[in-house]
Amino acid sequence: MKALYSVAFFLLLLLLPLATQAQKQKSKAQLQKEKKENLNRIKEANRILQQTKVQKEASIGQLNAIQEKITVQKGVITNISKEIHYIQSDVQEKEGMIGALQTDLEQLKKEYAAMVYAASKSANSYNKLMFVFASESFNQLVMRLRYLQQYSEARQKQVAQINKVQTVLSEQLNLLESQKNQKERLLNKQLVENKNLQSLKSQQDSVISRLSKQEQSLKQEVAARQQAVKKLDNLIADIVREEIARAARAARAAGNASSNSAGKVTLTPETALISSSFAGNKGHLSWPVERGFISQAFGRHNHPVLKGVVVENRGIDIQTTQGATARAIFEGKVLTVASVPGMNNIVMVQHGDYFTVYAKLKTVSVTPGQTIKLKDVIGTVYTDPDGTTALQFQIWKNSNNLNPATWLIHK
Repeated sequence: MKALYSVAFFLLLLLLPLATQAQKQKSKAQLQKEKKENLNRIKEANRILQQTKVQKEASIGQLNAIQEKITVQKGVITNISKEIHYIQSDVQEKEGMIGALQTDLEQLKKEYAAMVYAASKSANSYNKLMFVFASESFNQLVMRLRYLQQYSEARQKQVAQINKVQTVLSEQLNLLESQKNQKERLLNKQLVENKNLQSLKSQQDSVISRLSKQEQSLKQEVAARQQAVKKLDNLIADIVREEIARAARAARAAGNASSNSAGKVTLTPETALISSSFAGNKGHLSWPVERGFISQAFGRHNHPVLKGVVVENRGIDIQTTQGATARAIFEGKVLTVASVPGMNNIVMVQHGDYFTVYAKLKTVSVTPGQTIKLKDVIGTVYTDPDGTTALQFQIWKNSNNLNPATWLIHK
C-alpha cells in the first residue's frame, strides 16, 4: 500500500544521514574538548592574575593576564555559539522527521479506516461461508480462502505499522523538546558569558588607564628591556658563531671539511639525526613550562599601553605561575649557562643545528656540556618585583631567529 511504501521510504531516510550524524558527533566531541581546555586556561589565567595583584595594583603582567582571559572568554562564547548552531540543525532535522511521521501516520489511519469500512460492508452484505462455498471450482475456493486470510493479515500489519510509527513519533517529539530546552539554556549561558566579557574589558580599560599614568616608568622599562634583548642577541650570536667555528674545526680535523657550509653548524651523523628529529616535530614540541600563556608574541608589535612605541621580541614571553620550572622541549646538549642583565640567568641548548634559549631564570639546574632529555628541568622562572613570572623562550636555526609559537604544540 501507498502508506507502507511511504513509511519504508521514511525509514530509509533515517538511515541515510548516519554519516552526517557521525560527523556531527565528532564535531560535538571537539567542542567538549575545547570547552574543557578553555576552563583550564581560565583557571590558569585567574591564578596568574591573582599573583600579579599581590605585588602591584596595576602592571603589564596583570594586563597580560586580563588579555588572556578576554581571549579565552571569546573562545567560550564562540564555543557556545557553535553548540547552539548544532542543536538548531538537529532541531530542524527532528522537525522534518516529525512532519514526515505525522503525514505517514495520517495516511496509515485513513487506509486502516477504509479497510475496516470495507470489511464491515462485506460482513453485512455476504456471509463469509456463503462467499467461500459459492465458488465455482476448487481452485476458486482456495483463492477466496487465501484472499480472506491475506486481508486479515493486512489489517493486522496495518495496526502494527500504526503502533510503530506512533512510538517513533513520540520518541522524536520528546527528543525535540529536550533539544529546545538545551538550546534555551545555552542562550541564557551565552548572555551571562557576554556580560563576563564586558566586565573583563572594563577591567582591561581600568588597568590601561592606571598604567597610562605611569608613562615615564613604562618607557624606562621598555628601554631597559630592549637593551637587555640586544645584549642577549649579541651573546647568542657569539655562541652560535663559536659553535659553527668549533664544528668546522672538528670537521677539518676529521678530513670532512667539504661538508661544512659557511654560516652553518657542521653536523655529524648523530647530530644530523637530532636536528632532523627536531625539525620533524615542528608544531608538536612540548611547552617549556607546564602551564601558562604567551603574554608577548614573537616579532615587532605595538606596546599594549604606550602609543607609538613598538617593541621587538626575538622569542616569546610565556607568563606562568610563581615558582614554575622551565623544562627542556627536546633532547639536546647544554651549550651555555650565562647571566644577562635584564634577562637574569639564561640557558642555551643545542639540538644539532637548532638552538633553544631559556631566559629570565631565577635558578639553573643544568651545566654546560650536559646531555638532557625531553622535559628535564632546566631551572626555575624568575618573578619580577611586580609579581609577574614570565619565561623568555627563543628558537634559532644556526644564525636565523625563528618564531617559537609555530614550533610548540597548540594548547
